[in-house]
Amino acid sequence: MTHRSPALPLRDHGSTGSGDGPFGRLPEWDLGDLYAGLDDPRVAADLEAGIERCRAFEAAAKGRLAGIAAAGDGAALAALVAEYEAIQDLLGRVGSFAGLTYAGDTSDPRRAKFYGDTQDKITRASTHLLFFELELNRIDDAGVDALIAGHAGLAHWKPWLEDIRKEKPHQLSDE
Repeated sequence: MTHRSPALPLRDHGSTGSGDGPFGRLPEWDLGDLYAGLDDPRVAADLEAGIERCRAFEAAAKGRLAGIAAAGDGAALAALVAEYEAIQDLLGRVGSFAGLTYAGDTSDPRRAKFYGDTQDKITRASTHLLFFELELNRIDDAGVDALIAGHAGLAHWKPWLEDIRKEKPHQLSDE
């Protein structure tokens, strides 16, 4: 009996090996909801879009969070958090696809290269986002609470903001 997960259904016709091993033909995740395959042009397009969005986000937001908090501009912070979330979702989609594809057959050099190259690009892109959580944690707790209380849309991210703030004592400096 094959168990199916709505997020990652299994295809019985896929194989991660020749079928000669002790387990025979193994099932493979159907990742078609993410991308059609390694050569799907949307993978490269989404990865490139994610990289560009990371750069643009850094250029638009780095060094601005203290001023936003001082001005009490919850709408501006909500817009930045929404964009940050969208970027993370986009890069997460590509990264999940690469990781799950590789996990499906770690002996396949094509999959290994795809996974490694994708992870490298995502890591380099993510360096443009590191400042965001660091700057959020430089805003005092009362300032963050006031921003959340003053803007209904920002309340959506309150649990996430609280989680970030819990890590504040363990946060390293920008360097």
